[in-house]
Amino acid sequence: MAEKKKSGFETLARVGLATQEQMLAVKKKKGTFFLGLPREISLQENRITLTPDAVAILVNNGHQVWVETKAGAGSKFSDQQYSEAGATIVYSPQEVYKADVILKIEPPTLEETEHLRPGQTLISAIQLGHLQQEYIQALLKRKVTALAFEFIEDKVGGMPIIRAMSEIAGSSVMLIAAEYLSTANNGKGVILGGITGVPPTKVVIIGAGTVAEYSARAALGMGADVQIFDNHLYKLRRIKHLLGQQVYTSTIDTLTLSESLKTADVVIGALRAEKGRARIIVTEEMVSKMKPDSLIIDLSIDQGGCVETSEITTLKKPVFRKYDVIHYCVPNVASRVAHTAATALSNIFTPTILRAAEEGGVEQMIFSSKWFMKGVYTYKGSLTNEAVARKFGLKYKNIELLLAARF
Repeated sequence: MAEKKKSGFETLARVGLATQEQMLAVKKKKGTFFLGLPREISLQENRITLTPDAVAILVNNGHQVWVETKAGAGSKFSDQQYSEAGATIVYSPQEVYKADVILKIEPPTLEETEHLRPGQTLISAIQLGHLQQEYIQALLKRKVTALAFEFIEDKVGGMPIIRAMSEIAGSSVMLIAAEYLSTANNGKGVILGGITGVPPTKVVIIGAGTVAEYSARAALGMGADVQIFDNHLYKLRRIKHLLGQQVYTSTIDTLTLSESLKTADVVIGALRAEKGRARIIVTEEMVSKMKPDSLIIDLSIDQGGCVETSEITTLKKPVFRKYDVIHYCVPNVASRVAHTAATALSNIFTPTILRAAEEGGVEQMIFSSKWFMKGVYTYKGSLTNEAVARKFGLKYKNIELLLAARF
């Protein structure tokens, strides 16, 4: 009997129909970070980059945070507070440096750089005034991407971390001045400012930036006679506008400044470093002609100082005398009020980290945001900052050219 001819549909049914596979569009998951907060071991550094409240926000957004034990103690934050916020407490530098992103205040010591590994991101200060070539070579050898928070800008070209720390330093400096003008500290025995019938104390401020603004605001509020010196006229105009009143301002003319110093009770060095080091403005001869028991507070000491007689001092021994003039030259004044400083830093770092996560990671953030890119000084074994390269006579690569090569 002849076999019945199969229809086309029957044949297809026996073979079976298979759907064609096609990849579904999947929404890209935002990046998550593994952050490490080491305990600061540098002298007098009490700050930490993130508060427990900030850690809680980051953990709730899917990030992992490891905190080295007692890292927050100097800022009056306990391990328990960090643990309750969702952080993991670790008990050695070796452990905390396993994180992909290291957030520090001070740059790592040479010993600490031994814990770094290729591909890690380091965000800390760089402190050009005290920077050593060995440190840069260590980072280049480890092939880490390092950002200096002094260089990081915001979208409008400001430097948020520098401004925050400058506000703190400027607000604190008048408290320091009042302390060392008092008889209790063997000072002149005068009140900072003035009272009815008594001539006011005279405060000379060298520099017209944020530190000067907040210093002058505090001094004027106390009734002091304030004089401000700077070589940039636009800064002098700006500070007068910000203070909202007429104050004595002058460009830095050696003769004029010298005459002002002779009658000053307090001199504040608040000059912004240029090319990595503050310029010497107040010479030893000028200091020798100042009044006995007058006070110099050199806030530029972090970058080498702007007073020739300045020498770095410590919180335990903050002052010394030269030509019978009291010198206060403690670097990192913001660390005196570490809790406030840590909160201010945290308020800047937290949204930046969240933004970087939305971008897909630190590297994506660097190459999508020029204001953030400016913080980079080493990138995976390449030196990318011109000022650092010039300081040590090293070759560097333009970070934007690396961006072009990347694509």
